[in-house]
Amino acid sequence: MMPPEAVSRGGAESTPGADDALLETLRAKLYTAVVSDVLDRQGLLEQAMSARIRPIDPRMRLIGRAHTMLTADIYQQPAEPYQKEIAAVDSLKPGDVMVAATNGSERTCLWGELLSTAARARGATGCLIDGHTRDVARILEMEFPLFCTGFRPVDSSFRSIVVDYGCPVLCGGVLVHPGDIIFADIDGVVVIPRDRLEETVQTALEKVAAENSSRQMLEEGALLRDVYDRFGVL
Repeated sequence: MMPPEAVSRGGAESTPGADDALLETLRAKLYTAVVSDVLDRQGLLEQAMSARIRPIDPRMRLIGRAHTMLTADIYQQPAEPYQKEIAAVDSLKPGDVMVAATNGSERTCLWGELLSTAARARGATGCLIDGHTRDVARILEMEFPLFCTGFRPVDSSFRSIVVDYGCPVLCGGVLVHPGDIIFADIDGVVVIPRDRLEETVQTALEKVAAENSSRQMLEEGALLRDVYDRFGVL
């Protein structure tokens, strides 16, 4: 398997303002499976996160620009707990998704209701963690999109510390750079490199159109072999 850092990230840099329409198209017309297929066609085969990362509500979808945070497990409370965690949340911008990499920690519980409230107030569209959350009932009431690996009631202050934010992180098996596009739904999480967004969205729309035509022919009784030979999608 090719390591994430070996994947080419060539192409023109996109800007947040120019991306807004593309992100809205993702939200309104696309889904993760077709985006994953399109990324495969570009040779980006390792952009889908681990299946352990799930939405706290299967109806939740998550779209936005990655704002990254990296944690490490600890075994005593630091003199100033939460210092960088607070700074990371307070630096969120409208349209960001908090992407919290815990190295798959089973010890800590990084996220909760108050962080969700603060993130939403900053304009964040949701949070993605390769670890645990708590206060799930309240976050569900807020309808704040949250993807994680599980729930625990414990506090993070004795168990983990934020070591950096706004840096590349390995989350759910995918190398995520600040500004990459997070797209998540019931099928899982895909990461679109920020310089591949336009190409990915345009190609995905074309694939969806081909899938719709394929579905119609199949419903009319056409053989799968004939449909695939015509449209080339499954």
